[in-house]
Amino acid sequence: MKVISNKLQAAQRRMLCSSSGGIETIRNQQSGEIRTQVKQVSKANFTIALDEIKNHIQDCDFIAVSSHKTGSFSDPWRRLLPFLDTSETAYLKAKNAAERFELLHFSVCPFKIQQGPNTNKLLAYPYNFLLFPRDELNIGMPSYSFSCQTSSLASMAREGFDFNICIYDGLSYLSRVQEASARYRIKNSIPCIRPARSSSSPSVADAIFMERIKSRVRNWRDGYKHSNKTSDDALVTSLRKLILGSEVYGSRPCLNIDVCNDHQVELVLVTLSLFSDDIVPLIIPDKGGGPKIVRIVLTNSEEDKNLLKSSLQNLEEEQSRQIRGFREVIDAMSTSHKPIVAYNCLSDFTFIHSKFLGPLPPSMSEFMCSLRLVFSSILDVNHLWREIGPLKKANNLSAAFAYLRRQFFVPLDVEIPHQVQGNVGSNHGHDVLRIANLFSKLVSILKIYPSTCQTVAGHHTTGIEDYANIFYPCCTSLQEPVDGDVGVGTDNVRKVSTENLVFLWGFRVGISAGVLKRQLQGSHDVLSGDFEVKLVDKTCAVLVFWDQGSAEALLTDMDTGAHGFGALLEMISNGLKAAGYEAYKRVLSSDIREAYLPDSFDKVLTEPLPHDFLTESGKDGPEIHWSNDSIELNDL
Repeated sequence: MKVISNKLQAAQRRMLCSSSGGIETIRNQQSGEIRTQVKQVSKANFTIALDEIKNHIQDCDFIAVSSHKTGSFSDPWRRLLPFLDTSETAYLKAKNAAERFELLHFSVCPFKIQQGPNTNKLLAYPYNFLLFPRDELNIGMPSYSFSCQTSSLASMAREGFDFNICIYDGLSYLSRVQEASARYRIKNSIPCIRPARSSSSPSVADAIFMERIKSRVRNWRDGYKHSNKTSDDALVTSLRKLILGSEVYGSRPCLNIDVCNDHQVELVLVTLSLFSDDIVPLIIPDKGGGPKIVRIVLTNSEEDKNLLKSSLQNLEEEQSRQIRGFREVIDAMSTSHKPIVAYNCLSDFTFIHSKFLGPLPPSMSEFMCSLRLVFSSILDVNHLWREIGPLKKANNLSAAFAYLRRQFFVPLDVEIPHQVQGNVGSNHGHDVLRIANLFSKLVSILKIYPSTCQTVAGHHTTGIEDYANIFYPCCTSLQEPVDGDVGVGTDNVRKVSTENLVFLWGFRVGISAGVLKRQLQGSHDVLSGDFEVKLVDKTCAVLVFWDQGSAEALLTDMDTGAHGFGALLEMISNGLKAAGYEAYKRVLSSDIREAYLPDSFDKVLTEPLPHDFLTESGKDGPEIHWSNDSIELNDL
C-alpha cells in the first residue's frame, strides 16, 4: 500500500465522498445534469421500478443494501456493547430490536466494479423503496403495531423524510412465512380452471346428477345461441336468461352450478367434457377453501377462450404480486445469488429476516443457517475495513472515508446511468451509495475480488469469499458524528471469558465507574486484586476479573452471605446485588421488557432456570474482547 502526499492527492484524486464522508452530486452520464441519482420508489411507480431493478440485479456483480428503522434499541442497555457482548448476546439484542421496530425505507443498489490499469469504475443503480406494513388484504398481516424511537424519527424528519408519502403510498409486504399462511385464504377469491379426472363408473345417484347437469347446460347453451339468432326484444331476452339461470362473467355469459364437495365438482367437469370446447368451467371456492360453485363461461371462439384463460392467469399473478409486495425485491436478490454488501450486517439482516423471511430463530447459529439458505454471501464493510490496521478503531462510515482519503490514493469514477424524474425525497437512499463506494475502495486496496469481476492482469488477488458471512458485533449506526473522526482509543483489548464477568446493581444511581471501583476495592478477597469496572447503564455495572474463579467466588459469597468484609456487607444491606453472565443471557432471551437492566435481572432470577440453560451448564463460557477504548468523562 503506497501512501502519497496530500498535494498529489488534491491534484489527482477523484472520489465520491466529501470531507464528511457524504455523497456529492454526480453528473448524469446522459444529460450532464448535476444531481443525485437515487430513484425513489413507492406504490405509484413500483411495478416499473421492479422490472428495472430485476434487470440490474441480474447484470451486476454486487448488491448494496441499507435501511432506516423506527428504532435501533428499546432500552439503553439493549445497545450492542462490543466490550461486553458475545456474538450470541449481540444477536439476541438485534433480534429484540428487529421484532419491535419497523423498516420505513429500504435502499438497494446493484453495482459493478470495473478494474482498469489507471482507474476503477463503479457502475451503480441505486433505488430507495418507501415501506409501510399496511394490511392491504385484510388478513391481519403483516402488522398492526410497532414501536418507535423518538431519536430515529427525529433524525429522519431532519433529513426531510415525508412520513405522509410513506404512510399513504409506502409499499406493503408479507414475509415468506406470512405468505404461505395468507395464500390459503387469498386463493379462495380467485376462480381456477381444473381439468376433469378419470373416475370409476358412476353410481345411480351420480348418473342422475350428471344427467340433470347435462340437460341444464344444454338448455342454457342452446337458449343463449337461439337468442342471438332471433329478433326477440330485450324483455323476452331478459326473461329467457332469467329462466335459464344465465348470468354474466365480465362480458361473457355464464351459468353457476352449486356443488357440495369435490366429488360433485368432478361429476360436473366430466359432464362438461361432453360438450364442445366453447365453454370454460371455473371452480369458485368458499371461505373455507372447499368448492362452492362451478361457473360455466361461454366463449365465442378459440381466441376468446385463450383470452379468458390468460386474464385468469394474470389475475392470479397480480394477486401473488400484491401478497408479496416489496418482498419481490428481496426474492430477486436471493435468486440472483449475488454477494450482498452492507454496513452493520447483524442489525440489517435480523430486520430483513424478521420482516421478509420469517420469525427469527432463538440462537445465532440457527439464524446464520436460516439466512445462508436465502443469501449465500454477505459482506460487511465494517469487517472489511478492519483488515487495514489503523481502521480497526473506526466506528462509522465517515471515519473510514476520512482515513482512506488521507492515506490512500484510490481513484474511482462513479457512473449512475439511470434517469430520475420527480425525485421526491431525494435526501434519502444515499447511504447505500456510500456503502457501495466504500466497498469499491476497500476491495481495491485489499485486492479481493470475486471471479465475476474484471481484474487487472498480473495482480495477485484474494477470494472475497474469505470475508463473507462474518457479522462483527457493532453498536454504531449510520447516524454519523459531524466531524467524522476516528474514535479515541487506547488499543488496550484483552480476551476474557464470560465466566469472569459479574453484573452489579443496587448502588447509588449516577455514580461513576471509577468511584464505584474505589468503593469496591478491598471489600472482598477477590476485590483486593486486579479487576475492572464499566457501567452498562446508570443503574448497572459489570466487573471483569483477570484471575480465573474470582467471579464465581464473589457470586457465591454474596449469595450465601459469607463475604466477611464490613464494606461489602454494608453495600449488600443497602441493596447491592450481583449476577453472572448466564443471567444476562437469560434476560436477553426472555420476553421481559423492563426499562432498566437491574429490574430485568430481578424478574428473571425469580423464575426457574430454563432447560436449555441447564444442559449448557459446565461448558466453558465464550470469550469477549474487553476494551478500555471508551473513556468515561466522569472518570477524568
